[in-house]
Amino acid sequence: MLAVPVSSGLAYAAPAPAPAPYTATAAEGSARTPSPSPSAAFPDLDASVAAELDDAVRKVLKETSVPGVTVGLWASGKGSYVRSFGVADKTTGAPMDSGLYTRIGSLTKTFTVTALLELVDEGKVGLDDPIGRYVSGVPNGDTITLRRLAGMRSGLFNYSQDPDFYRALTSDPERPFTPQELLDYSFKHPVLFPPGERFDYCNTNLILLGLVVEKAGGTTLARYIQDHVLDPAGLDRTLFPVGAEFPSPHADGYTDQTASGKVENATDWNPSWGWAAGAMISDLEDLRSWARTLATGTLLTPETQAQRLDFEGTSDPGTGYGLGIFKSNGWIGHNGSLPGYEAVAVYLPEAQATMVIVLNTDVLHDGAEPSTLFATAVTKIVTPGHVYALPSATTQEKESASPSATSPAPSDSPEPTGTPSP
Repeated sequence: MLAVPVSSGLAYAAPAPAPAPYTATAAEGSARTPSPSPSAAFPDLDASVAAELDDAVRKVLKETSVPGVTVGLWASGKGSYVRSFGVADKTTGAPMDSGLYTRIGSLTKTFTVTALLELVDEGKVGLDDPIGRYVSGVPNGDTITLRRLAGMRSGLFNYSQDPDFYRALTSDPERPFTPQELLDYSFKHPVLFPPGERFDYCNTNLILLGLVVEKAGGTTLARYIQDHVLDPAGLDRTLFPVGAEFPSPHADGYTDQTASGKVENATDWNPSWGWAAGAMISDLEDLRSWARTLATGTLLTPETQAQRLDFEGTSDPGTGYGLGIFKSNGWIGHNGSLPGYEAVAVYLPEAQATMVIVLNTDVLHDGAEPSTLFATAVTKIVTPGHVYALPSATTQEKESASPSATSPAPSDSPEPTGTPSP
């Protein structure tokens, strides 16, 4: 969810080799929470199921005109499915591939909140501390707690919905933004409701939590996340960029969140406007590992992880939001969206199953994020009792009414690359 300007998510080629059978990483194997037995309801990811998944993904790809998408599924004892469809570059026709880096939008929130919760475990901050203890000038700063910020119940205005912010970003999408500039866009608006009254997805909350991590951690947010989250989790293809840098190889990303409203290439846009809420970069395999680490609490004490997974209700049946993490009909994790890219990384404890989906556009289809449409189609096949379905109002980063445009359909979509692994 984070989709620019309006959001950061709740808001990437040669043929890939067959994925290796699932092997738990050291971080996954040391999870403190007990692992349930794999669900017998989750099917073997064999050739027959792969064919069903191929057809479903192709159908969504065609209906949404998404240029390219990679879908990864892994389940204990059931094998894996990793396939790429469509193109990574609409100009050259280079195929989408599972080994590409991608911008992950609001999945960044899961890293920022993990850093915060580690500081909680160290006794350096408290979840019920008021934000005013760490950052001055916050409306209701003496009553909004860190817990309410992480749980999206602060009542603060979402800076990415501010018209002036939208104009500034789309008029010069390569410009950098500072955290204080982002907060200024928010704080000129009155608070929306008293802290804790209701759920309201808001990127402003994460900018504040990023500043808390910096103050309590004694270093920059990027450095703290690298040293205390990425390195311990073994994620060597995930990074917090300082500016617009984007490791190769990566797919080109396409967006209609533009000054003209037409679809443009957003690959090199500066993601600093998302900072702690949506600036990070990763890839399919790192997101696979992270989804399980996040859901099982490997980096936190059991007590703190339990607080993270205390999902409060939203207005959408089947969906709850914890501390920088959501649950959608049993799937635990987050999604992300920002100009040009979308991603989903979630874990289903009942089946010890992980699903990661990355794509190179954020153009909505009939008001829905395409990443959600892919995830829904996939889970209808493999987990019909746990269908991933995030309503746009809950997870979409495009919370601002930016001009809309339709992405041109790719010409003949290439065959998927990759093969299911038994």
